[in-house]
Amino acid sequence: MSLYITDECINCDVCEPECPNEAISAGDEIYIIDPNKCTECVGHYDTPQCVEVCPVDCIPKDPEHVESEDDLWVKYRALTGES
Repeated sequence: MSLYITDECINCDVCEPECPNEAISAGDEIYIIDPNKCTECVGHYDTPQCVEVCPVDCIPKDPEHVESEDDLWVKYRALTGES
């Protein structure tokens, strides 16, 4: 499943540059994650990099965007143009 950022976000700016899919952007009040681009770093890293660097632990899995690891791989391949 994709990840999302809760309202506990302190806008510290550390997550956005860590996302290899450019899924994180500044929202009106907090950063947001585009579920169409989030692969939980599948294909790039072993763990989601935004979660690794977040100092307030405000990036859980999004229960509204449930995806299997296979689904994340399909999304990764579509985003990167790999077969």
